[in-house]
Order: sequence, then C-alpha cells, then structure tokens
Amino acid sequence: MEDKKKVLLGVSGGISAYKSVYIASGLKKKGYDVHVIMTEGAEKFVTPLTFETMSGNKVVTDVFDPANETPTEHITLGQSADLVLIAPASANTIAKLAHGIADNMLTTTMLACTCPILISPAMNTHMFENPATQENLEILRRRGYELIEPATGMLACGVEGKGKMPEPDVLIGYVEQWISKEKDMEGLNVLVTAGPTEEAVDPVRFITNHSSGKMGYAIARMAARRGANVTLVSGRTALPREPFVETVDILSAEDMFRAVTERAPGMDIIIKAAAVADFTPANPAGEKIKKADLVPNETEGFGGMSISLAPTRDILAYLGEHRHEGQFLCGFAMETQNLLKNAAVKLVKKNVDMICANSLRTRGAGFAGDTNVVTILTRDGIQQLPLMSKLDTADAILDEIMKRR
Repeated sequence: MEDKKKVLLGVSGGISAYKSVYIASGLKKKGYDVHVIMTEGAEKFVTPLTFETMSGNKVVTDVFDPANETPTEHITLGQSADLVLIAPASANTIAKLAHGIADNMLTTTMLACTCPILISPAMNTHMFENPATQENLEILRRRGYELIEPATGMLACGVEGKGKMPEPDVLIGYVEQWISKEKDMEGLNVLVTAGPTEEAVDPVRFITNHSSGKMGYAIARMAARRGANVTLVSGRTALPREPFVETVDILSAEDMFRAVTERAPGMDIIIKAAAVADFTPANPAGEKIKKADLVPNETEGFGGMSISLAPTRDILAYLGEHRHEGQFLCGFAMETQNLLKNAAVKLVKKNVDMICANSLRTRGAGFAGDTNVVTILTRDGIQQLPLMSKLDTADAILDEIMKRR
C-alpha cells in the first residue's frame, strides 16, 4: 500500500458487532488508519474502549461530545476518509441513511462523506427480507453505496437464513479491493489461468501435478484490486473463490484449452500461470481398472500395466499464433534444471511477451508455498525478483506487464 489510507468503520447495534472488533484489528495490521464511529445501540454490545484499543484511535459516538477533537468532527471525519465500511449495518441505520436522517454521529457523518461507502447489512432474515428494508437498500444502491450481501446460516435469534454478517476477512477483502491499490488497470480485460489439470486414466483415477493454484490466484486478486476485469480459469484447488473475479472451473488440459481460447479474443492481457499437463492418457478406460484384471494367474502374481500417453494441445503456443494486435501474453516456466535457457527458448518459441520462470530447486519457490522467487524474461532483458510473498510477486509481475504493454 503506497499511502496510509484512512478507513472509517461504522458500527451499529447488532450481535455481530463483536466481529467488527476483528475488522478494526485486521485493518490496522494491514497498515490502515482506522477510525471507529459507534451508534448508541452498538455500545450495548461492545465498549468503545475495545475499539480504541484495537484501532489505536479515539472512538466517536456523539456529535456533541465535548471530547471530540473539533466541534465539527462529523465533517472532518467524513471528508478526510478514503473509505467507509459500516459493519454491521442494522435495519434502523439503513433506513436512516436511505432517508437522510442524521440523528447520531454515524448517520450525520455519512451525509458529509465524499468517499466510497460500503454497507454490510446484518439482521434477522425476516427483517432483511422485509419490503421496507429491501426498498431502503435499493435506494442506497442507486445512490452509489456498495452493498455487501449478507451470508446465510444460523442466526443468533435461532432462525436459519440470510442475514449473517460475513466474516471479518471477507469484509477486509472488500476494503482492500476498493482502496489498497491504484486503479491503473481499470477497464482492461485480463485472463489468468491457475492450478493443475487432471487427466483421466479411468472414471476413478487421474494424472495430475502438485500445483496449488496460489500463484495464479494471487495474480487474479491483484489484477482485480488494480481495477481489471478478471477472468480466472482454474483447475481444481483447495483455495476459496476470489470474490471480485469471474472464475471458470475446469478439470482437464482440453477443458482449459477450450475455456481459454474461447475467451482469448476479448482479452487485453493473458497470464498463463496454470500447471497444464503436457500428456494425457490416450485411451482412458470407461470403467474402473480392477487389480484383478492384471493377474494372469495365481503363480505369476500381478501383471504390469502401461498407460499410453498422447500430447495435449499447447495453449500458450496457440495463443501466440492467434494473438490480436495489442494483446499481451505472459507465460510461466517451472523448471528443475537449465531454468533461464529453457525459459528463453519458451519465450521465443511460443511467441509471447514475457515468461516468469522459477525453479523447483530454489528455496522459497515452487508449489504450495506462500512465497516465490521469479525471474522475468522479456525480449529486452532479464529481471530477477527477490524472495517475496506470492501476492507481492504477483504485483511485481503486473508492474512489469503494465510498463511494457
């Protein structure tokens, strides 16, 4: 984060106010300047002292509190903030915002705000679904408020349904999406591939690799934070969905070929970070292969088994042959030997603009980990990136792409 951004966290009355303490703490840890505004109802659930401890700033609760830094604290806070997150947003607070009622510190400050305002409704399911609440939310949508859909589950009142405030990490992710990065990729269509492919041997078994998808998902996340319209074509992973990214699920290399090539003409940037199989079983069995089928007789024991492999279609080579003018192509090369030589050959052979090379032998690089060590190869040079988190590596890769496209 280039500059320390100021976030106003509005907390209204609701049992999920306790989650907002973790939001304040999490945002502070990420380097944001967090200021909390509480309604009178919120103080029934969590004390201002708790938020002051977690945010490092004085909590404001009353427009007319003589302890406020200025007599017009609501104006100062509203106009100096980079973003507002109201979480939880009760039905009462939503109604007041929709109709311009300014009878407490939170609603008064919102009228003075000129920055983006995110609202996380949290309440009983029937209260949320009530036509009055839905109409109020629609009014706020039309005015440019960003509404975060509540989660579904068992509520504190014992009802199961929609109305839970999302977990703190989810809401922190919304804040980061809005203000963590400059929107230098706004309007660009970016396609990223990630994860492994699975090549069926029979209906039960498949050939795959160790890719976790973390590098591709990091690139997709950072591109979205920089304003791009991101499509993520992903093999099966254990990673949660990226909330601001369109995800296309695939299994095999052929699935990925079709998903990518169908979408490629509309993309400004394509980054191929997936670990795609080079070969696939030529004749996958229609039924599960039984061990008993491999036993010629009782005396010889189990017989051997061989699998005939056929090459998969080369996605990056196809993209290099069919690219449109102005389209930027970036591939990845994972090697165990001759890293730079093999990556340089791939750069030219596949007709791409950039190759991000890393070695499975390098400490801190490779599959599954949260860090990477990448060397960027282009037609005009080589740049060695240091050991970094995969998110920081993703950001550095995007920096290089934006310099060259």
